[in-house]
Amino acid sequence: MLSSLLSLNFRRRRLYANAPAGPLQDFYAVPFPSGGSDCRKLGFVALDLETTGLDPRNDEILSIGWVCINDMQIDLGTAHHRLVCPHCEIPERSAVIHHITDDQAAGGMPLVAVLNELLPLLAGKVLIAHHARFEMQFLRRACLALFGMNFVMPVIDTQAIARRTLERRNQAFRPQELRLAALRRRHQLPRYRLHNALSDALAAAELFLAQLAQSDTARPVPLNKFLLKV
Repeated sequence: MLSSLLSLNFRRRRLYANAPAGPLQDFYAVPFPSGGSDCRKLGFVALDLETTGLDPRNDEILSIGWVCINDMQIDLGTAHHRLVCPHCEIPERSAVIHHITDDQAAGGMPLVAVLNELLPLLAGKVLIAHHARFEMQFLRRACLALFGMNFVMPVIDTQAIARRTLERRNQAFRPQELRLAALRRRHQLPRYRLHNALSDALAAAELFLAQLAQSDTARPVPLNKFLLKV
């Protein structure tokens, strides 16, 4: 994990050196936290996306929700939900899941405007998401399309943490037991509406804090214990 973070900081420096002036260059100007940093002293941004489908090559981001964790507390004052105006009609099968209609999406912001708002907030932080590879794939695709550059940052996946914990305990589990709602029930967290970007971001933030609370509270909890290899 530590070598992964060192690689990320190396990639960050290279991307910064080659990035055109703008929000992505400003994001890469801020170093990523070190792998040995105590998680309880870091800043995090929990994030969730709703999209028109599951393929980042062909589908689009419809909404982004995020909330910050500072000093091991969720800062509700930082919670934001942004609708994104897509370039295509929303498939019916997608609208049934996230309840975003074409009329609602038409009033959304351009994706570039949302990223211009989000990237400064992410600088120097660690991203938290449930099944985080999904979010990272769409964010990378968006940054390549809008800024001409890849997007990398330290990422914690609450689903991956749960899987590793169960495997370490030699506990059998079914794939559905790793879903966000199922893991929240396991940790006795309240039930939220599913498939809303902001409530799912908040749900992932609370789940991470519950997972972190299971670590040895008498010792620092290094970031590289939880990092996802991306």
